[in-house]
Amino acid sequence: MIVLDSSVLIAHLDANDAHHGRATELLAGIDVDEPLGASTMTLAEVLVGPARTNRLPQAIDALARLGVEEIRWAGDVSLVLATTRATTGLKMPDCCVLLAAEQVRGQIATFDKALADAADQRGIAVLKVGP
Repeated sequence: MIVLDSSVLIAHLDANDAHHGRATELLAGIDVDEPLGASTMTLAEVLVGPARTNRLPQAIDALARLGVEEIRWAGDVSLVLATTRATTGLKMPDCCVLLAAEQVRGQIATFDKALADAADQRGIAVLKVGP
């Protein structure tokens, strides 16, 4: 499974985003048989903009067309997230991406260098496109 960071999904959903082309290229290059997923926190983050602009149904439809599955955590994730945040220095949404990738033993698609570096340090593969 490819675990998508909000940077990729937000850019893909917004044609005016500076990374829209990179996001489209990255998503188009993923094998159609490879499932896509995003943590609950990531999906919430992605949907804030569309909710503000009354485009929530369109965004939800676009995510469904991509086949993005919501990755829900099992058990007491608060301690794991707190420890991940404390040890990596990442923001909580990025910690959620790391945890989701670890849970499903997936790769991460992100444009965030700090998240990509933390994933590399944990042995999680990171998909990269462009600069």
